[in-house]
Amino acid sequence: MPGFGFGKKKQAAGPKGLKVEHRIGVQAPPDVLWENLADPAAWPEWNPLYSRAEGRLAIGAPLSLTLTLPEQAPREVRAQIVDWVPNEQIHWRTSVAGGFGTAIRYIEIEQVADHACILSNGEWFLGLLGPRSAKRIQRPLRRGFAAMGEALKERAEAAWRARA
Repeated sequence: MPGFGFGKKKQAAGPKGLKVEHRIGVQAPPDVLWENLADPAAWPEWNPLYSRAEGRLAIGAPLSLTLTLPEQAPREVRAQIVDWVPNEQIHWRTSVAGGFGTAIRYIEIEQVADHACILSNGEWFLGLLGPRSAKRIQRPLRRGFAAMGEALKERAEAAWRARA
């Protein structure tokens, strides 16, 4: 019956919130990207988004980061690793909006060919005030993710070419 929702396909359920993401193709295998991601303390050497990073990749481990977004003052971020799979992904969680929201930050590598992958770099903002707090920084955050993606792409592709 029209107007009552009958006959409509159900949408896939997923997190409700605001997602900010940048994706980029990289002409290098996942393990070459991973070499740059596996040691957070080395991120500031190449990563314009994090001018400081301390911690290790282990589920439940803390991360201490200095987030450096375009046109904004750097700010300290305390996070906890919630998932990681070598050569595939890192996910960490932070509290936002004074604890009334959660942000899940992710870096994911999807292999699409023997020597090519897609790097997804983004953040989900969830909870009562998570999406609202994200709207304030959505544009600079997307630019920061793009800068990080471009820097990792450049570094990984150069390393891969040097090996060939």
